[in-house]
Amino acid sequence: MGQEGLSRKIYPSDLTDEQWAIVEPLIPPAKPRPRGGRPREGDMREVLKTIFSLNRSSCQWDMRPHEVLPKSTVYDYGAQWRDDGTWAKMVKALRERTRVAAGREPTPSAACIESQSVKTTEGGGPERGEDGGKKINGRKRHLLVETLGLVLAVLMTSASLDDGVAALILLGPVHAHDFPRLVTIFADAKYHHHALEAWLAAHRAGWHFAVQTCPEGTKGFTPLAKRWVVERTNAWHGRPRRNSKDDERSVESSTAMMQISNINLMLNRLDPCGCPEFHYRKNAA
Repeated sequence: MGQEGLSRKIYPSDLTDEQWAIVEPLIPPAKPRPRGGRPREGDMREVLKTIFSLNRSSCQWDMRPHEVLPKSTVYDYGAQWRDDGTWAKMVKALRERTRVAAGREPTPSAACIESQSVKTTEGGGPERGEDGGKKINGRKRHLLVETLGLVLAVLMTSASLDDGVAALILLGPVHAHDFPRLVTIFADAKYHHHALEAWLAAHRAGWHFAVQTCPEGTKGFTPLAKRWVVERTNAWHGRPRRNSKDDERSVESSTAMMQISNINLMLNRLDPCGCPEFHYRKNAA
């Protein structure tokens, strides 16, 4: 795994040399300092390893193992990449590369949308509410994924927000010029929403929702063709313990943790020598 010379313990979340070669060009360069000053000293590979380790283990920032970098070194990078859009840019670049490696076009022609309600901790911030149907007090993760299950957009809201209303916010930054092939969005009956349909007609005229419902008399969870891939993505994202609950104080940090999980997943798809938990089946949709 390319860990020669490493003086610390090896963790399952560590990057292989191949994975680092893929992701290194996506890390922003050090900012120029026209007046001089202290140059960047941190090892960006170790920074990323530490963030992946925290995402996988759900350890608190102040309780990181001594073998990895401390919070004082890593947290500012994670927050900076959250705020400047670096995590989102990584997701986009790796998604396109993963699709091409799977024999697909860089951008999808179909997508799936779904929400997942999760509990928050007592430090979860103000964006919390009650999902009456699921009996969960916390937040909702709204995901738009393509048919390999890779994230196109993610939105964190109070669990009380209606899915059709949230879809308007989720789809707002998803522009047709970024996804010129996109036509169909698979969804369940929660997205049969008049305001959403009117918005699509006005702003995304080439797109339409394909609403799928379970057969009459069906009880419990029933996978539906195409739409099941977003359920699988929720399962993938549930493997890192950081996502078992929403531990973050802000929805921005929650969004970043979902993006980090998807980045880790795609790196392990592009280099299968990594963690086996995140391997895809070869015959995935």
